[in-house]
Amino acid sequence: MPSLTRAEATARGASITVESYQVDLDLTGGAERFRSTVTIRFRATPGAETFAEVKPLRLLGVRLNDQDLDPALLDDNRLPLTGLAATNTLTVSAEMAYSNTGEGMHRFVDPADGETYLYAMSFLDDVQRIFAAFDQPDLKAPVTLSVTAPPEWTVAANGQVADRPAPGRWEFAPTAPLATYFVTLIAGPWHVRQDEHDGIPLAVYCRKSLAPHLDADADEIFTVTRQCLDRFHRLFAERYPFGKYDQAFVPEFNAGAMENPGLVTLRDDYIFRSAVTDSQRELRATTIAHEMAHMWFGDLVTMRWWDDLWLNESFAEYLGTRVTAEATRFTQAWTTFAMRRKAWGYAADQRPSTHPVAPEEVADAAQALLNFDGISYAKGASVLRQLVAWVGDEPFLAGLNAHFAKHRFGNATLTDLLESLSAASGRDLADWAERWLRRPQVNTLRMETAVDADGRWTEAAVVQTAPEAHPVLRPHRIGVARHASDAPVHHFEVDLDPAADGGRTVLAELVGQPATGLLLPNAGDLTFAKIRLDPASADAVPMVLPGLADPLARALLWGEALDAATDGERPVTSVVALIAAALPAETEVIIAEDVLSLSRNLVDRYLDPLTRDAALLRIAGACATLLAGAPAGGSLQLAAARGLIGATTDTGLLTGWLSGAGVPEGLAVDADLRWALLHRLVVLGAAGEPEIAAEAATDRSATGAERAASCRAALPDADAKRAAWEIVIHNTELSNRLVEATAESFWQPEQAELTAGYVERYFADMPAAARLRTPWTADRVAALAFPRFAVGQTTRELAAALLARDDLTPGLRRRVVDLDDDLRRALVARTAVAAAGA
Repeated sequence: MPSLTRAEATARGASITVESYQVDLDLTGGAERFRSTVTIRFRATPGAETFAEVKPLRLLGVRLNDQDLDPALLDDNRLPLTGLAATNTLTVSAEMAYSNTGEGMHRFVDPADGETYLYAMSFLDDVQRIFAAFDQPDLKAPVTLSVTAPPEWTVAANGQVADRPAPGRWEFAPTAPLATYFVTLIAGPWHVRQDEHDGIPLAVYCRKSLAPHLDADADEIFTVTRQCLDRFHRLFAERYPFGKYDQAFVPEFNAGAMENPGLVTLRDDYIFRSAVTDSQRELRATTIAHEMAHMWFGDLVTMRWWDDLWLNESFAEYLGTRVTAEATRFTQAWTTFAMRRKAWGYAADQRPSTHPVAPEEVADAAQALLNFDGISYAKGASVLRQLVAWVGDEPFLAGLNAHFAKHRFGNATLTDLLESLSAASGRDLADWAERWLRRPQVNTLRMETAVDADGRWTEAAVVQTAPEAHPVLRPHRIGVARHASDAPVHHFEVDLDPAADGGRTVLAELVGQPATGLLLPNAGDLTFAKIRLDPASADAVPMVLPGLADPLARALLWGEALDAATDGERPVTSVVALIAAALPAETEVIIAEDVLSLSRNLVDRYLDPLTRDAALLRIAGACATLLAGAPAGGSLQLAAARGLIGATTDTGLLTGWLSGAGVPEGLAVDADLRWALLHRLVVLGAAGEPEIAAEAATDRSATGAERAASCRAALPDADAKRAAWEIVIHNTELSNRLVEATAESFWQPEQAELTAGYVERYFADMPAAARLRTPWTADRVAALAFPRFAVGQTTRELAAALLARDDLTPGLRRRVVDLDDDLRRALVARTAVAAAGA
């Protein structure tokens, strides 16, 4: 199926202007298909030719102006339109297929009660799976939707309900101009809670089986929503512009959420059925704020083409984190950003597939999908935070408000935004944008110091470097902090200007001061740069870290240690030692969770099996100590328990907790924790199919089905592995979530011998498997099913042979390129450790 190219979109955008969509959907036609009729009114250059897109099961009829067109003219997903008039009316009727991949019109049957739910996901170019359209972001138009559904169902959409002329018939008011990829609806026996704030109707939806859990959290969700609306209204001159603000928590969603105006869709994992940590609640709040930021960045003003994706995602990421920290109870959101989101951004920016935040060219929509990554989100947000530090908050916001006023309900580009920001700040941002937005890769800021005989600094400098292949140095405004046990924190800001100092910025303020404690560059985390401590500071971290009061400083030091190990500059065992020394004193749950998660990736891949076993023993001990000291029933206790479950090999402890024996006071062994315990027991060979079946029979929810699929894929049994591999490679009947759960759990470090034969099979089987599924699901499965624990030169040779083929999908190619690079890093680390041991 051809992907729309930028050249095609530019040509079509120059020849037509879409005035309106009138969409009528009939959802009563059974479990496989629905009926779609759309009437599009558009203006065109007289005599021009163009095409509309539609992906039907069966095209029933096409009428352009007063002439019926032959449905056989449809070529793949393209419907050619010729002899256009100045004003045109196109009507297309079709039978469309429901999906099980979270794209188009997704259909889900809840295993808890057998109820059916539908939701529409039009992103990125999937509105054409719902109705015929001119499917590109700069052909915005109002959408008027009508839906026929079973009478007992509830239907909601982007617009307000205008009329209910008969049972099961829903007619919605015309929307403001929308890009096609924002059109959505939900249909089914949804449970709804409603509210109102500042004149804006609010609603939240979920499946009936989740109703008690939504009801328990509705106050928190509405509170966060109200707080974020108020904060955005203080930041922006333009009020929320789309009438009502609904949020639907939908099943088997691919993304975290989607910013459809008037009806945001979010994954219903955010409706918590078991105990969760505060960081999980914070993530839900940040997601709500992120999607709300899109109402201005993406929805009100939409990028002209996908090369300006950052105008959507970088701004939503930055503003979502900022507004969460400023307006909600989750005041440490920037610590979470530093620990979790920036790690994602740094990893993406150092891989072979790195790209600029704002690339010069995105050739087609398929390439655009690949750029929804840590660069477009986390790096872009970090760059914006650096811009605010550089130009000031007031000029920054003034520039944004001017941008909204100028391009309201229209489209814009990087150039448009820079013009508004430059005018408001009085600064020429061209060179800044060239270095920060148009060039890929990340700089490293390394502290260099010299000390005299009296123990005082004779020199301290921040040295900026860049990778050889991307030798661009950037201006940075950063904080530098001295942390010592015998003195208050000394924090100051400094501008790094490589044009003036060649990348070596001397910190005169520190000369003559006692060289005690540690020096932390990028204190406050204002810029996007890897940091490295001077040797004395690095040696001081295990002593200083446990006593640091500032969680953001602790996050930065943990990040530095993990990143240095990832780069092979320090052994992974040094991170394990730091965990043993400092984790039991940690009080911030997000730091504890992410240290355990990020370090586990290194331990499982960078260490040989024997060293790994010893490392896991130390990590489990640190988790046990943290657990013993954590407040009963709190987030930190739950995070420590999860860490212990994942690291321990003590099957007696695991089976005891599962049966209710020896459980720490305050720790709820609820459905989700039970599945975590069972999964670890399965991996260790201490539980099998009978236990999985029994747990699944108790937990007949969609989440329970996913957890059962994960456990079955992790069974250390040849038949179970064959069955799981069949699902990963061939099964298109199961939903996206069940296939992904199977793929993610197939490989286990403890089962290397059992799965050795599947390493070669991945590279043989995945090209055909990737073509079986839609790009989003195919790419996700390809990444999850990659043999990430098979760290060896043979695996890399197999990857190289695969990449030499010319028949790979773009998504598969990119995943293998990047995951092979991860293997390279792991192999280098293992080789270095072996050499040191020799």
